[in-house]
Amino acid sequence: MKQSIFRFGVDYYPEHWPSERWPVDAQLMAAAGFNTARLAEFAWSKLEPVPGTYDFDWLDQAIEILGQNGLQVVLGTPTGSPPPWIMHQHPDIFRVLETNQRQTYGNRRYYCPNNSTYHDYTRRIVAAMAEHYAGNPAVIAWQIDNEFGQGDRCCCPVCIAQFQEWLRAKYGTLDNLNQTWGTMFWSHVYTDWEQIPAPLKTASSPNPSLALDYYRFSSDSYVAYQKMQADIIRQYHPDALITHNLMGIGFGQLDYDQLAADLDFVTWDNYPRMQWTLEQGLDTVQVALSHDAMRGLKRQNYWVMEQQSGSGGWEIVSAAPRPGELRLWAYQSIAHGADGIIFFRWRTARHGTEQYWHGILDHHARPGRRYDEIQKMGAEIGQIGNQILDSQPTASVALLHSYDTRFAFQIQANNPNFDYPRHLLDIYRALHEQHIAVAVITPETDFSAYKLVIVPALYVLTEPVANQLKQFVTNGGTLVVTPRTGVKNEFNVVVDVPLPGLLADLCGVEIAEYDSLPSGVSNELAFISPAPYPFTTPAEASIWCDVLRPTTAEVIATYTRDYYGGQPAITLNRYGQGQVITIGTFATADLYRVLTPWFIATAGVTPTLTAPRDVEVTVRQHSGQTLTFILNHTDEPQTITLPHDYTSLLDNGKKLSGTVILPPKEILILRG
Repeated sequence: MKQSIFRFGVDYYPEHWPSERWPVDAQLMAAAGFNTARLAEFAWSKLEPVPGTYDFDWLDQAIEILGQNGLQVVLGTPTGSPPPWIMHQHPDIFRVLETNQRQTYGNRRYYCPNNSTYHDYTRRIVAAMAEHYAGNPAVIAWQIDNEFGQGDRCCCPVCIAQFQEWLRAKYGTLDNLNQTWGTMFWSHVYTDWEQIPAPLKTASSPNPSLALDYYRFSSDSYVAYQKMQADIIRQYHPDALITHNLMGIGFGQLDYDQLAADLDFVTWDNYPRMQWTLEQGLDTVQVALSHDAMRGLKRQNYWVMEQQSGSGGWEIVSAAPRPGELRLWAYQSIAHGADGIIFFRWRTARHGTEQYWHGILDHHARPGRRYDEIQKMGAEIGQIGNQILDSQPTASVALLHSYDTRFAFQIQANNPNFDYPRHLLDIYRALHEQHIAVAVITPETDFSAYKLVIVPALYVLTEPVANQLKQFVTNGGTLVVTPRTGVKNEFNVVVDVPLPGLLADLCGVEIAEYDSLPSGVSNELAFISPAPYPFTTPAEASIWCDVLRPTTAEVIATYTRDYYGGQPAITLNRYGQGQVITIGTFATADLYRVLTPWFIATAGVTPTLTAPRDVEVTVRQHSGQTLTFILNHTDEPQTITLPHDYTSLLDNGKKLSGTVILPPKEILILRG
């Protein structure tokens, strides 16, 4: 997606405030450097106060006032929160939770995505909006709905019936379905499509094959609902860009790869302080992973549609952003590929559930510290925004994230202490601390662009993906494989060959047996000397231990305890022109900190520059120009050693070289 200006803006709800206030807000937005506002994604009651009667006058007026102050708009379709008159007339639209309880009115996102009555209402409001605003030059993009898939998957009778049709289309015959799912187990053989249920929690543990297919079907339902809206908008407003605001790596209810396919560009909602805990503090590395994962969905730059601008919270208020953090987090977004930053929200609501989800302005609407900080950034973006546009992050290391695997682990965690996204984060964290750029990719991505591909727990593995990984290694790539890879086929059925299944030959090992460790129990790894990399730090094995039996692989580390003490835990296999590292334990982030220097040395990957661990370093490139972003997330000054001369974009083109002291919560953007 090519855009003419860097988008810097705010989420605005004019329907919450007297119209007399709108010009004041617009003037303050312009003074903050904003050029974009998102509107209307929760305004259905205002847009269609009674069935079939549409009121766009108020929104026209708000858009005109914003336009007079230099702001263009993204319009949201308001289907994320239907008005009471719809739900009162049609209670069957309410979603049925996995507990078999039907939701009731009072929040948002409580509709069934497959309900035909709701589809009818959706088509009408979306068509009315799209037709009305198709000729308005101030409307540059549309956001479909809002944060799809929050809450339980719908298990209402409509969804179950459509799931049965989805299965009929996939499997063709009941005999094929029964054979594939292995329904002879517990005498679950289906003799009619209507007998097939949803995996409700009232039935305890479902057939894993049925459950995985239901999770896929549920995701497909939102993909189809989004496409229905996008098709309508494109019919009336073909030049407009279409997006949806996703929720980062932490959200695992939908297959975001499929959801993003029909969008012109990805946006996501970024709330770093919501990741804060007393024990761990603020985890900016997890935020970085979300940025890279969202960029990876379409392998292109993205926007942040909701960038945190204050304390979050409904019933409970989260910690306030510290001075400098709003600007720092926004630049972190840009460093990872954001070409648009839209802050949520303009003014803190006085009414409703989100009274304590703070915006740039507090309830009293007077500019304060947060406004001043964002205004400072707005002035900077006005100066350097066009120098950032068109540049993209580049990476020679890829981390594979599979939604099929993620769904399958939601069904069967294997170990109560194993968390798939946390496993990805542990590996990502070690790379991030070494200032290694990482691309988060899906199984269908072309691996040839990377030197190092890490495959964390690829539990559901298909033959095409296995063949692609073999080709990658054959051609000289370095592959890292962790436990529980290759365990299941695409139907969530355990393979009938030694693990790691389709990758056993590539890895040069078979898994002799495995041990799922209880809480508080660990093993220890002993590295074989001499090794390809001089390991000096002891490493702990926890959660899971695969006992590896090498066929062609070299042993790098062994376990030291229990009945498999002395048995292989980590191996290296030469295959074609490349190599495969197999790690037999999940362990903690500390293990990957030990192993990462070996990974990158084996693959021939070098860090961008040398910097302290808590300083973030990323690079965006375009047409031979390199922009290096250096972000100090700590509360202390940090010393950076620059390898050559640079020009500082945020310091009026000042030349920098050698040793640089970066103050707390500060940023450098260096060209050169």
